[in-house]
Amino acid sequence: MQNVVDLHQSKYKPIQWVTGTFVVIFHIMAVWALFTFSWGNLAAALITWWIAGSWGIGMGYHRLLTHRGFKTPKFVEYFLTFCGTLGLQSGSINWVTTHRIHHAFTETDKDPHSPREGTFWAHVGWILQGTAQNQTKETANRYAPDLTKDKVHIFLSNYYYLTPVIAGVILYAIGGWSMVLWGVFLRQIVGWHSTWLVNSATHLWGSRRFETRDDSRNNGLIAALTFGEGWHNNHHAHPRSAKHGLTWYEFDVNWLQIKLCKIRCTRCFVKNERRTDENNFPRVFRF
Repeated sequence: MQNVVDLHQSKYKPIQWVTGTFVVIFHIMAVWALFTFSWGNLAAALITWWIAGSWGIGMGYHRLLTHRGFKTPKFVEYFLTFCGTLGLQSGSINWVTTHRIHHAFTETDKDPHSPREGTFWAHVGWILQGTAQNQTKETANRYAPDLTKDKVHIFLSNYYYLTPVIAGVILYAIGGWSMVLWGVFLRQIVGWHSTWLVNSATHLWGSRRFETRDDSRNNGLIAALTFGEGWHNNHHAHPRSAKHGLTWYEFDVNWLQIKLCKIRCTRCFVKNERRTDENNFPRVFRF
C-alpha cells in the first residue's frame, strides 16, 4: 500500500462551529477577568501561563515531541505533554502532526497555516475553518507514528480538554470564580494569541539571519511572549535544534530551562540535547 496522504487544501473549508464558539466564549470571559483584578489572580494566571506555555507547548509539544530536539525519560515526556494539554491547543498527536506538516510544506498549499493565504488565516482563521488540527488517523500515523503507537500519548490526546477543567476546579477552591477567570480564561487567550503570532507574525515581520526557503523571521517581542519560540528564522533554518536563541541578545527561556535541568538533574531529565553551534546542526525532519 502506498504510504501517501493527500494534504492539498480543499477549496471548500467548512466552519469549525464548536471551536469557534469556544474561542468567542473564552474571549468574552477574558474581558470579564480584567474587571476582577487582584494580585492573587495575576499570580495564578502567570503560573498557569508558564506551565502551559513554556513547559507544555514550547518545551513539550514543540521542542521535545515535534522536533525531538532533546531527550528525556518517558515520565518527563508525559509530564511535559500533560502540561501542554493545559494550553488547550488540541492533544499532542494532532498538534505534532500539524506542526510537522507545517515544516514539511512551509508556505505552500499544503501548509496548514500559510501566511501567504492571508495574515488572518495564518493567525486564527485556520483554526476556525477547514481541517484545523482535526487530523485524520492516516495523517497522524504518517507524520507522528512515534506518538500514535504510544498508549499514554493516545490517552492524553483524547482527553486533553479535561486538564483546564481540573485546573479551573483547583483555582476555584483557592480563589473563587475571579481566579478561574484569570487562571483559565484570560491566561488561555494570552497563550493562544502568543502561539498564533508565531504562526502569523514571525512569517511576516522581523529579521532574517538565515536565507531559508520560507519567509520566517526572528521577532524579539514574540519571543518574549512565547518563552523563546519567536526566534523563528533560526528555528526554521535548524528545526531540530533545542536552542532557538543563538546570540546573547536572543533570550530563550525554554532553552535555559532545558540547560538548567540538565545541570541540576541530569539523571532524571535531559539525557542529551541537540548541538546548536552552526557547524553541528542535526539534519532536519524529512517526511
